[in-house]
Amino acid sequence: MHPLDPRTTALLIIDLQNDFLAPGGAYDRGGAVSPQARVLPARVAPVARALKAQGGLVAASLFTLWPDARGEPMISPHLKQLRPFLAKGDFAAGSHGQANVAELDGLVDVSVWKVAYSAFFNTQLDWVLRRAGVSDVVIAGIVTNGGVASTARDAHMRDYHVTVLADGCAAPTPVMHDAALADLRTVADIVTCQDFLGRLAP
Repeated sequence: MHPLDPRTTALLIIDLQNDFLAPGGAYDRGGAVSPQARVLPARVAPVARALKAQGGLVAASLFTLWPDARGEPMISPHLKQLRPFLAKGDFAAGSHGQANVAELDGLVDVSVWKVAYSAFFNTQLDWVLRRAGVSDVVIAGIVTNGGVASTARDAHMRDYHVTVLADGCAAPTPVMHDAALADLRTVADIVTCQDFLGRLAP
């Protein structure tokens, strides 16, 4: 196993936001929240808490829909086709819907606002991690075959050592989740949340 130093490790929590997961959020209203995704905050929060206790960094990406001149969200065509229920105010910058879910309150050191799959694309995440002395990233969140996979590959390309928490992320279906994890084994270690917590134990 790759040696673990919590002080140079960051947990990257991908898109565990109210509009994706919380009751009354955009995806809940659209009937698009999977059971697998709903349980993630309770699994990921203990990992964040344990890593912070040993000097590690916790960062979160917040998917954001910026408004145009008329106040309407600028949604990419493929997303609009996939999620036609998205409307004005959903994932708006600074809104309750854009924010991390309540289970992560007090655990996130840095949040970056993103507009595409990868938490590195057009954000300051790489700058923050390097300034913090981070060399290892541990990734959790949604979705396994989207934001998680894209962030993991971008981190690998930037020479971070990458670990993905297998049961700390989810996809629309278990088959898609398993396929994405199998593909990510070429660029990342794949471990469970419990295994990672065991490696953090003093």
